Amino acid sequence: RGPVEQRGGMWLAGEVRERVAAVHSGGDLPERLRLYDGWAERYEQDVAALEYRAPHLAAASLAFAFPGPPAGARVLDVACGTGLVARELHRRGFCCLHGVDGSAGMLKRARSTGLYRQLQRCTLGPDPLPAPAEHYDAVTVVGALGEGQVPCTVLTELLRVTKPGGLLCLTTRSNPSNLRYKEELEAAMVGLERCGVWRKVLAQEVENWERATSPQESPQGTGYISGVVYIYQKCLIPPLQKD
Repeated sequence: RGPVEQRGGMWLAGEVRERVAAVHSGGDLPERLRLYDGWAERYEQDVAALEYRAPHLAAASLAFAFPGPPAGARVLDVACGTGLVARELHRRGFCCLHGVDGSAGMLKRARSTGLYRQLQRCTLGPDPLPAPAEHYDAVTVVGALGEGQVPCTVLTELLRVTKPGGLLCLTTRSNPSNLRYKEELEAAMVGLERCGVWRKVLAQEVENWERATSPQESPQGTGYISGVVYIYQKCLIPPLQKD
């Protein structure tokens, strides 16, 4: 076993911190996907040790905001990983789940859950989503909108595949190393709202999002980092095109 560090009365294994830090540390895309492939077998153990709450919080927020019965809603889980978000959505009555991820290892684990009707490999950013326009009642991106991961520029592609009136559920972290990305993401969100393509339904700040992987990431000394769940609704009427 590697070294351990105490956080809020619990012991967090050093190797967990190292794996999390590795996938968030940037590097080129092939290297990041290789790290995710290698992490797939231990991913759920590690995020449980981190007390990672984003899948639960995102699914609960989407279920609260969703305007109709969930059973018939078609939902796209972007960067689906091993299927943690799908489990939470399924508990809340969302049954028609599609997923995409750039990691073959993660997709293999997601497929084993039996919760997805469709799974495809897609690296969002370089690749367009493998779906026609206005296809989904809801789109989720949980955990992947962050520094060194999915770029902020993907918002328009997420909107493309969302039905008018459909919801987009997005999350990001508020720890120091992700603040620049969070600012860029929120600026892009505000810009799209001003253009009239979507409207904000909620932005919920959560203090104990997950355990910090270093003291620098939790400057308040709590041992946790904070995060945000955003829900946006795609506008029913597209904005007028300027000449």
